[in-house]
Amino acid sequence: MKLKGKVALVTGGTEGIGLATASLFLKEGAKVAVSGRSAKKGAEAVAELGKLGEVMFVEGDVSKADDAFGMVESTVSRFGGIDIVFNNAGIYIEKKAEDMSEEEWDRLIDINLKGTFLVSKYAVPHMRKRGGGVIVNNSSDAGLVGNRSCPAYCASKGGVTVMTKAMALDYASDNIRVNCVNPGVIDTPMVSREVELSVDPEKCRVQMDIDHPLGRIGRPEEVAKAVLFLASNESSFVTGTALSVDGGLTAQ
Repeated sequence: MKLKGKVALVTGGTEGIGLATASLFLKEGAKVAVSGRSAKKGAEAVAELGKLGEVMFVEGDVSKADDAFGMVESTVSRFGGIDIVFNNAGIYIEKKAEDMSEEEWDRLIDINLKGTFLVSKYAVPHMRKRGGGVIVNNSSDAGLVGNRSCPAYCASKGGVTVMTKAMALDYASDNIRVNCVNPGVIDTPMVSREVELSVDPEKCRVQMDIDHPLGRIGRPEEVAKAVLFLASNESSFVTGTALSVDGGLTAQ
């Protein structure tokens, strides 16, 4: 019970890495709020997660200030405070710069980078009131190295990685630790959708496995375990770090 008595908000918590992390947080004793843009997916997630502990769903878009504020305030109103935020909400668009519209660029940056900023902005004062807290941001291997055909995604995740380090410095004196995880390709619905949209889905999936030195893509629960480490007191002297969970992808 590494998170007994803690309250956590997981954005993008209705599927993939977010859902796996919310599940693990509940198993470790936390009360959890999950957010997402789909009420239907939210209801399905709560039905599944409710078997594990006390959970709620907040509908909203992290790129909108009012929604981000509402996610935090709803969590505090229901559970009495907030100790942990996992900024997981994100999207992926695979296009080269010349092929990407300004609207697509703005949407991706707004959700992946601005959304992380907004939720953190509204959570920090509540964490300070409780004498500290933890923010874990979901970045990417693309937040450490360049990837082909996704400059906007790389820009957003590179921003998340360095923003993590900057915020860690700003809030260390408040006993608020800020770290990020940098996953490689993980077997999530988002990745499955991208595979299906590729020219040759079977070849695409095989190549994803080959690209990772461990010979396979990752599983959501493997990232969730890394997030749990950063969210718990087991990482009490860790702040400002970018933790690769990528099967060796960025070690090459």
